[in-house]
Amino acid sequence: MTFLSSVQHIARRSRRRRRSHMIPVIVGGAVTACAIAVIGYLLWPTFGPRASSSPERLPVSVGATLFNVPTMAVRRKIQRHSGPQERVDLSFTFPALEAPDAPKHVSADTVEESIQPIDRIFLSISAHHDTLAPDARVRTIYPRYLEKASPSEQDGLTMRAFRDGTPYGNEDLFLAKAPNLTARCTRDAATPGMCLSERRIDGADLTFRFPRSWLAQWRDVANAMDRLTRQLGGPK
Repeated sequence: MTFLSSVQHIARRSRRRRRSHMIPVIVGGAVTACAIAVIGYLLWPTFGPRASSSPERLPVSVGATLFNVPTMAVRRKIQRHSGPQERVDLSFTFPALEAPDAPKHVSADTVEESIQPIDRIFLSISAHHDTLAPDARVRTIYPRYLEKASPSEQDGLTMRAFRDGTPYGNEDLFLAKAPNLTARCTRDAATPGMCLSERRIDGADLTFRFPRSWLAQWRDVANAMDRLTRQLGGPK
């Protein structure tokens, strides 16, 4: 009996020792699993359009003039904040006039495949500091450098060429009414021509840029610029 009791006692003590050894292992495994879960949650990719905690629109003051700009339309991250700024650079898809999607990664192997026709209208809002207004420039400065030849007109859009050797050489001036459009455009060459259209809103100048080829639908472009001006907080 004494021998049997001793054996039973040793067995019970061995089981207790094994259980006591398993407790730290179980606790350690639980802690490790929790840590992995937390890290996985923090590193889980959030690529959806609503993933960012940034507001959809930013109140921005340029030249003491308030604009309400879509956050994702701001082209430079350093400009993605509310408050006073000297300049804000934006881009919108055309003709939808929505903030563009995030740019895709382009490698050296895919750069040629990634070149696509421009489908965006670019807008820079900058403080003018009392420089000559865009409409005054059209009336008083541009006429000095235009060719004397009669202007050409097509579908309600008038074109006048600037003389070579002037500050606006290799450019043409386009004018239209109903809707109103004034644009200075470079001519097509090795790269497609681009147009620049300006307007003043209180203390800020709005400079729109778009491909010259869009002038084939100039009414849509003029209306798009008017819509963007209203949406950003310009005059109704």
